[in-house]
Amino acid sequence: MTDVAKTVLVVDDDPDAREFLTTVLEDHGYAATVARDGVEALAALEQTLPDLVALDITMPEKSGVAVYRKIKEDERLRHIPVVIITGVSDDFRKFISSRRHVPPPEGYISKPVDHAQFVEMVAKLLG
Repeated sequence: MTDVAKTVLVVDDDPDAREFLTTVLEDHGYAATVARDGVEALAALEQTLPDLVALDITMPEKSGVAVYRKIKEDERLRHIPVVIITGVSDDFRKFISSRRHVPPPEGYISKPVDHAQFVEMVAKLLG
């Protein structure tokens, strides 16, 4: 493991969810940055590239679907793994995984988030 912590961009409009995910990540040695919505997420991605994005789907302003599409269509961003964190059903999972112009997300976590499952997925995706 290197001395530099891997960075995860946490995107969620719920302040409690952001705090929970950020705390879980930091407790496990990751650095976390946050965005309150899709607009902030895209602005953050213009500034610095995280090692992973934890992305809520249902948000005001720009939805997580729009952010996900932007990440996977952008040459600079498409290599960043995305974990979709949502209370949305399996129907959504089938929908987003069936899109032809973007690959399926690297991971899914259902709300309420099981912190052990979340940390395990982040660790797996970040190597």
